[in-house]
Amino acid sequence: MNLNLHRPLPRRTLLRGAGITLGLPLLESMLGAASAPAVPRRMVAIETNMGIMPQLFFPEKAGRDYAPTPYLEKLAKHREKMTVFSGVSLPGVTGGHAAEKCFLTGTPHPERGGFRNWVSLDQVAAEHIGNATRYPSLPLSMTSEGSRTLSYTRSGAPIPAENSPRKLFQRLFVQGKASEVEANVEALRQGRSMLDFVGDQSKRLSKTLSKSDQQRLEEYQTSVRELERRLHNAEEWEYKPKPVVKAQAPSDIDDAREFVARTRLMFDVMKLALETDSTRIITLFIDTVVIHNITHHGNRPEAIAELRVKEEAQFEALNDFLAVLDSTKEEDESLLDRTQVLYGTPMGSANSHSNVNLPVLLAGGGFKHGQHLAFDTKNNYPLSNLYLTMLQRLGVETDEFSTAKGTMNGLEMA
Repeated sequence: MNLNLHRPLPRRTLLRGAGITLGLPLLESMLGAASAPAVPRRMVAIETNMGIMPQLFFPEKAGRDYAPTPYLEKLAKHREKMTVFSGVSLPGVTGGHAAEKCFLTGTPHPERGGFRNWVSLDQVAAEHIGNATRYPSLPLSMTSEGSRTLSYTRSGAPIPAENSPRKLFQRLFVQGKASEVEANVEALRQGRSMLDFVGDQSKRLSKTLSKSDQQRLEEYQTSVRELERRLHNAEEWEYKPKPVVKAQAPSDIDDAREFVARTRLMFDVMKLALETDSTRIITLFIDTVVIHNITHHGNRPEAIAELRVKEEAQFEALNDFLAVLDSTKEEDESLLDRTQVLYGTPMGSANSHSNVNLPVLLAGGGFKHGQHLAFDTKNNYPLSNLYLTMLQRLGVETDEFSTAKGTMNGLEMA
């Protein structure tokens, strides 16, 4: 194939030979001399794991002139910048609470023995746009157990999440001493050396394995190569100064009952991370296990009233997060205009442990919003289709993700 370097190359230029087709990365020759810098696109995905009372979330009417429900009233000022979904779920994802680990992967049947997760939405995005920032992605968690996470590697391994807003702030904005930087770089180099050793060992092992085991090993090697790339990138960033912000490091709240206040602290640091372009991909797992008992309300009025107070407070915190993103300007747009904010739950009804008709909304990110997209509440539409749309909005050139059958019907880019 002849490459004419005197004019921009098509973005989908491919290299073909020996039966192999490879897509080129984004090259300067594809942009042209007069092309403007690419607009930074970002994504935040938030799961609250104990469900949301559906009768207080879903509007009755579809389309743009829906009447807001009590929970959506808390987000009224963002109505034109968000889309509400009903009748969506992740195909085959069952198991009640077990589904929380599949919210961003869509891997079917997490309740079964021998379950292995798939790669999560954020990690696919990070593979394509993560190198533009110090942190390819930030897996975060509002739980006392730091291992609870929404983020999973290509091999299905969970990526530990940071659950301390204070530690996250220090990681993002506190510049270490020269000796600390060198120590971090050395640790990264040792990690890369270990991965080199593992890679050599796995190549030798592959020759003795069956075809199915070779495939599993190849998936593992892909994860190793991705980790090695990230370690190399992290080593380069260690020598670059961290951004300076006026905000002070927050003080952590240890009381799990104050999960809304704890979430607000994390939201504050997340906004700074996005504003300083320290990362463009964030996931947040919000553990509300402290209200687990009242989510099984059995339609008792007093339990529903208590649960409503807790859940309304969650939407008030989300409203404030969206508001601060919308008020933060980046060039001629707001940070919200450039940041997709996914908010939802893995259970349609925590009272019955249902995993269908999931309460989900998407705000910002450069879509034509202001609507309620209503699908069949019995034969649900794949939520994974929304995930594919989100990836494409980030500039990821793919036609598949998880169980997606296509992109999200009715959701158009602005």
